[in-house]
Amino acid sequence: MQGKNLLLVISGSIAAYKSLLLIRLLRQSGATVHAVLTAGGARFVTREALAGLTGQRVHDDLWAAEAEIGHIRLARLPDAVVVAPASADLLAKMAHGLADDLASTILLATRAPILVAPAMNPAMWQHPATQANMALLRARGVAVVGPGEGAMAEPESGPGRLAEAEEMHAAIAALLAPAGPLTGRHALVTSGPTHEPIDPVRYIANRSSGKQGHAIAAALAALGARVTLVSGPVTQPTPKGVMLRPVETARDMLAACEAALPADVFVAAAAVADWRVASEATQKLKKTPGAAAPTLTMALNPDILATLSKHTQRPRLVVGFAAETETVVQHALDKRQRKGCDWIVANDVSGDVMGGDLNTIHLISAEGVEDWPRLPKQDVAARLAARIAKEFS
Repeated sequence: MQGKNLLLVISGSIAAYKSLLLIRLLRQSGATVHAVLTAGGARFVTREALAGLTGQRVHDDLWAAEAEIGHIRLARLPDAVVVAPASADLLAKMAHGLADDLASTILLATRAPILVAPAMNPAMWQHPATQANMALLRARGVAVVGPGEGAMAEPESGPGRLAEAEEMHAAIAALLAPAGPLTGRHALVTSGPTHEPIDPVRYIANRSSGKQGHAIAAALAALGARVTLVSGPVTQPTPKGVMLRPVETARDMLAACEAALPADVFVAAAAVADWRVASEATQKLKKTPGAAAPTLTMALNPDILATLSKHTQRPRLVVGFAAETETVVQHALDKRQRKGCDWIVANDVSGDVMGGDLNTIHLISAEGVEDWPRLPKQDVAARLAARIAKEFS
């Protein structure tokens, strides 16, 4: 974002403190940030805090702006306009073309791309009026990040939480990236292993390095997608422009995936543990001389691929992975039918694939089986991302 001018509109929400964290990230990325504060936003953050973090004058009055530089100049200034947090009231004004304060006037007059990060009570977010307004805005090309789901300021829980600063930062980076075939699409990718605890110091895991899943996330971002990467414990660096949500267990991974919805495409590249210990020990299991080894009772983990394939917010394209050691294609064909996904990426992991740099892929879809040559994992990712882009073209 080096050299980019951004206009950040802050409306009324207790989550407005996250806008201060966002400003810091944007400035670290080399962007210049100009802040516009609504009357509601001023209830939660101060002009002084915004001025100190942006290094710019804060604008909060339509008539003062008219006397000094004019709202049209503010509307023409930025490379993008970001509304974070975006209240239900401001979203309604945007949807219906109302312009009764500086923020709504700029939003009506700007020609720059707009990203909104909604934040409100779950009942307000789920109200048909708000959902209709969001449908209008999306149809006009307004980009949206969030909201997330979880505990609210009130003693309630549900959808409506403002996206985290890092997630908003990644969405802005995607918005400003050169247009690609997946621009405007949200891709959700899982990567790496999961760690299923036995006791506070031991866990069950597998040999997945996360190289393939991270490469897929990077390849989708390179084609313009906004990418959320849900990854188990790995040492791979987070790809540029990708929002990382680190997790440990399969249950954590499922929760993070559901919180990231809606998405246009879901690529389940993680090597999720099929089982976990039914009852995790709260203290380290001790080895007693002469005593038998402890018996571990196992329980099934949630099936993330099947769950998202049948989800009420099912992504348009769901891509699963099948890591097999024998009869690879047949097992993958069966898995595609059983899970309800659109494609399966099947690979033979009987050799050095898990943790290695090469992969041999069979892409299975309703059209049949495509046998790919042995390729570096980055090339597999690029080829898969191109096939996904073709599906959406």
